[in-house]
Amino acid sequence: MQSLLQEISNRCFLSSELQQRILKDFELIETKKGENILTDGSKANYLYFIKKGVLHNYYYHDGKQISSWFYNENQFITSWYSFYAQKQSFEEIECLEDSVLYQISYSGYQKLIANFPAFGNFARLLAEEMLTFIDEFSKGWSFLTAKEKYQLLLNYFPDIEQRVKLGYIASFLGISQETLSRIRK
Repeated sequence: MQSLLQEISNRCFLSSELQQRILKDFELIETKKGENILTDGSKANYLYFIKKGVLHNYYYHDGKQISSWFYNENQFITSWYSFYAQKQSFEEIECLEDSVLYQISYSGYQKLIANFPAFGNFARLLAEEMLTFIDEFSKGWSFLTAKEKYQLLLNYFPDIEQRVKLGYIASFLGISQETLSRIRK
């Protein structure tokens, strides 16, 4: 739980009372490789913090699975649109390794925000970080070459090739596995 507390404290002051509530409200869960913690059409009722493991968000387009992002240790993950809007998700979240996660329900998250202004600041900063990243990513991504996209992914997640199937990486980059093999050489 120390890594979760550290990530939260990087964004807000953690009083002992808030720390105790976080310890109470975030639940430790273990998942298996291949398990989905969110399925298409369901509502994202949880925000997760990754203690151990790799997960990815994905969706289907014309019957083909498309990876939309990868997350690893010390990161928060959910279907951001579905969690914040409390609407059905159009994507799924799959564990690509056996994983250890901390989860908090949407209602528990909202109670922490209401009862602890410092946690409200954390929640705002997390949302701003995600919005900034998604906005920057979506605007610049389409102008990059496949090789530049691959390099950007490696900068973000240096050991991704050792932890994620190349087919998922290729789908994320929007290229074939053959093209990915040529880029990797």
